[in-house]
Amino acid sequence: MPKGVAKSSIESPAGAVAPWVQLRSASAHPFVYRKMIRQADPAARPGEVVNVYDKTGQFFGRGFYNPRSQIVVRMLTQSDTPIDETFWRSRLERAIALRRQLHLDEVTDAYRLVHSEGDGLSGLIAERFADYLVFEVFALGVFQRCGEFGRLLAELLGPPTALDRPQKASPEWRVLVRADARIENLEGFHATWPVPPDTPSQVTIREHGLRYRVDMKLGHKTGFFCDQRDNRLRLARLCRDATVLDLCCYTGGFSLCAAKIGGAREVTGVDLDEAAVAVAQENANLNQLRIDFVYADVFTYLRQMLANGRQFDVVILDPPKLATYRVECEDALRKYYDMNHLAVQAVRPGGLLLTCSCSGLISRPVFQDTVHRAATRAGCQLQLFDRTGAAPDHPVMLNCPESAYLKALWFRVLR
Repeated sequence: MPKGVAKSSIESPAGAVAPWVQLRSASAHPFVYRKMIRQADPAARPGEVVNVYDKTGQFFGRGFYNPRSQIVVRMLTQSDTPIDETFWRSRLERAIALRRQLHLDEVTDAYRLVHSEGDGLSGLIAERFADYLVFEVFALGVFQRCGEFGRLLAELLGPPTALDRPQKASPEWRVLVRADARIENLEGFHATWPVPPDTPSQVTIREHGLRYRVDMKLGHKTGFFCDQRDNRLRLARLCRDATVLDLCCYTGGFSLCAAKIGGAREVTGVDLDEAAVAVAQENANLNQLRIDFVYADVFTYLRQMLANGRQFDVVILDPPKLATYRVECEDALRKYYDMNHLAVQAVRPGGLLLTCSCSGLISRPVFQDTVHRAATRAGCQLQLFDRTGAAPDHPVMLNCPESAYLKALWFRVLR
């Protein structure tokens, strides 16, 4: 039971069906935090689906329960719908239908199949990488059902089909389950998952005619950022004969697109993750591209470039998530300010800056204002010509706007 609720004070709402939770306050948002809980059934177990009632005792919906989590209930439905295999199947069918409608298989074999709250399955990210399904788990209730979700997805998807490879004789999906250590600690699980001993750490995926190695076991998040797929292609089309600097390049997605698809004259990728830089170099070799990947801190690298008077035609700044919790937002905004203050100076007059934030707790207007102030301090004017976000396999439900976490701002830099 959530902290702060005295056991002796618990009296179930009239007609409540166990296990239950009663709210002190309610909203359309799928997250129910501790302060929103009035009382909880003492018999409700962590990870269980509970019946949720509002403060008047009226039925409100059903969701995953975990009293040790900051998000005590993750709402799954606000209707009187049983949460059973039929429910899970329906939600997964709906998610798969959208991806098929987007014709993603025509351009890639790596995309997001389930986008957590955006697909009505709070706490579950599921991505397809070639013949693998990689789950990123944010909730105990989801972790407890990964076997069921994996089985249903495999059944609904049918055998994996190759984008440009011979079909396997006996194709089958393999499931890997991952979670951030902080999430595991908060939610109370450890994401060990049985996988066949011959399962590789890396798999090769295809996107827009390029091949990428994806480290499904040790890479950030699920190993590859499918959300930037459309932005990578868009950026490439602006890089003909350009000098390109890809900051926080990870495994080289923007760099490879700029070189191969865009026809950039020179491409440099910079990242502080030594393992990611090594994979980026593998990716360049895999596609027979000459790209200069540098293992360095972007602040140090940019200061050195500015000291040398070096500027680029196109600069991409795509740092990792800087704010996971609200208390981290202030520090994250300072980092965004400092990075963009340096990055904008590395763009030649009339050149292009693509700057991104994947911190969902920081809104687009706040991020845009931070970049504007950083550029003003650097003596630059920014001409905004587009605002984009994640690729459409990352849908957003309007009752959970922070699911639209990725913000990409496209500027021409003027002096």
